[in-house]
Amino acid sequence: PAQSQFTITEGLNDVPILHCHGEADPMVVPAMAQKSQVAVKEMGAESYELKTYKGLPHSINMDEIADVAAFLKKVLPADVDDSCKVELKDPSSMSVKELKAFIRNAGLTGKALGFMEKSEFVRLVQDHRAGKL
Repeated sequence: PAQSQFTITEGLNDVPILHCHGEADPMVVPAMAQKSQVAVKEMGAESYELKTYKGLPHSINMDEIADVAAFLKKVLPADVDDSCKVELKDPSSMSVKELKAFIRNAGLTGKALGFMEKSEFVRLVQDHRAGKL
């Protein structure tokens, strides 16, 4: 239905497209992904890759994340001067509000039950970042 609203900007036909789709997606059936691939190629896309994931519903999995990371590494220029490097804030310099938001967003709320001291929240974030959890 949205095909009529989609266009490829003139001169950008060579921009690579990665389309990832779960083969068990009940919301957007795989046949629609294949129709999208045909339509976008007909509009002039020169580099369109459709990757499907067996058993994956309307979600993501680690294989898909790895494929997206590899795609981005391949198509984006190298960050030779570290200008795009992300510096993570030191947990010990975070406020308790920031620590709680990090813990909530990382899905670690259950591990923070009963915490009373800021140092406990800091340690949890540090352990999470170090891959100890």
